[in-house]
Amino acid sequence: MSGYIDEPDSMLSLPRVAFIACGCFSPPTPMHLRMFEIARDYFEINGTHKVVGGIISPTHDSYGKKGLAPSLDRCAMVKLAVQSSSWIRLSDWEVHQPQWMRTQAVLQHHQNYLNNYINSPGDEEQNGPLPGWLPLGLRDRKDPIRLKLLCGADLLESFAVPGLWAQEDIEEIVSNYGLVVITRCGSNPEKFIFESDVLTKYQRNITLITNWVPNEVSSSLVRRLLGRGESVKYLLDDLVLNYVMRQGLYNVKSYNLLLLLLSLLY
Repeated sequence: MSGYIDEPDSMLSLPRVAFIACGCFSPPTPMHLRMFEIARDYFEINGTHKVVGGIISPTHDSYGKKGLAPSLDRCAMVKLAVQSSSWIRLSDWEVHQPQWMRTQAVLQHHQNYLNNYINSPGDEEQNGPLPGWLPLGLRDRKDPIRLKLLCGADLLESFAVPGLWAQEDIEEIVSNYGLVVITRCGSNPEKFIFESDVLTKYQRNITLITNWVPNEVSSSLVRRLLGRGESVKYLLDDLVLNYVMRQGLYNVKSYNLLLLLLSLLY
């Protein structure tokens, strides 16, 4: 499927931007992908940027969060989830590193690769295939691409959790890359930014976008329902759901086996 994004001539001179979402994606939900669409609409309808691509970067297995499926499975599910998208792609760079990577390092790798690719002479494929997450048509222009971290308001608020983020990482992410935050209707992210000296200092690099069509379906909710043997039909892409059932992820097989044994006993 083509990775090009159709745009009117008026967008050809706009600065270019790409979005990257980091996280567990265990499993990926439709809301993960909706965030990309909401962000692209905002930037392009307001005529501020040309969006050249979206990148999903699942975290390393050593992150160790409860409910984290193996990276092989999470990457497979993301690939299935983005099959219908012409511009959102999986990056498996992070999961193939020797250990868990800080978000700042993930941003730096992808930002550098994007702009090095644009400025390279064009023979880099001799050193191996290009990564699948790389958007097409990047060399149509020579201006750099700014990579922004796409996230929900919960990630923004996590900056205040003691010990969770290094302050220097927060400052580098917001100052050098920027945040695109998809917020819920009725939330107050502006107050949170006001209460943070670092976020206030670089608030020009934080884009707040309200999601007016609420979707509270999270990965943790899907895992809970699956673990109880309840249906998650229409909460996940059918391809992702079929993969989960086929691989027996999130205790699906063990729970269904228990129900079968109980039915035989009673």
